[in-house]
Amino acid sequence: MSKLQDIIVKEMKVKQHIDSNEEIKEIKQFIKAYVQSHSFIKTLVLGISGGQDSTLVGKLVQLAVIELRSEGRDCKFIAVKLPYGVQRDADEVEDALKFIKPDSTLTVNIKPAVDQSVQSLQEAGITLTDFQKGNEKARERMKVQFSIASSTSGIVIGTDHSAENITGFYTKYGDGAADIAPIFGLNKRQGKQLLKFLGAPAHLYEKVPTADLEDNQPQLPDEEALGVTYDLIDDYLEGKEIPVKARETIEKHYVRNAHKRELAYTRYTWPKNE
Repeated sequence: MSKLQDIIVKEMKVKQHIDSNEEIKEIKQFIKAYVQSHSFIKTLVLGISGGQDSTLVGKLVQLAVIELRSEGRDCKFIAVKLPYGVQRDADEVEDALKFIKPDSTLTVNIKPAVDQSVQSLQEAGITLTDFQKGNEKARERMKVQFSIASSTSGIVIGTDHSAENITGFYTKYGDGAADIAPIFGLNKRQGKQLLKFLGAPAHLYEKVPTADLEDNQPQLPDEEALGVTYDLIDDYLEGKEIPVKARETIEKHYVRNAHKRELAYTRYTWPKNE
């Protein structure tokens, strides 16, 4: 294992093997502890896309909330459907919701807000590419979740995991923004393992992962966009040797997207001032 891989593996906290039952207990306890340490929290808010990550986090949050209520804490989980117009995999969103069984479900169509934002920028002389418009969608979805959380005395739950974090495969201040990220420390295959253990429908965790943000490349597979498979990313995160080309691709993503993993610097925290 190279020096950089060793550094990254330690940062991403992925275990080589997990016990499903123990991992679920640990994640639920983290969620509960965070809620218990903040008296204002009455709701936990999460967007449900129909993919593996939001399905897993949604189920774990709902289970944690049920336990919190049994312990006397008044709180609930709000699942949010956030289509841009008509969602191509809307049936899988419904399947995920049936599995999760959230306390409450809201639907907010982000298309009018995104289209207006794109138009307003164009009127100001800024024309977004299709890729940039995709980031606009991701940020609008997160803005909606924070608005719901703000109006219900809640927090926003993130779906970031280590196989996503290492590559920076998320929108800065979009799906990368949240109050807590319960499944950080898991790689993609471990997320599948937990969903299988929890009894999720197989098609939800066997589904080809896609951010589905670009109009011109609908449901573009993550692995195609990244140029490397999740199996190889997972192997890398577990400290295994992988082909040189794949390792270089992963490490290039890690270095190039380092800024996404950092909070805004001030003149007192910028390392070059030391």
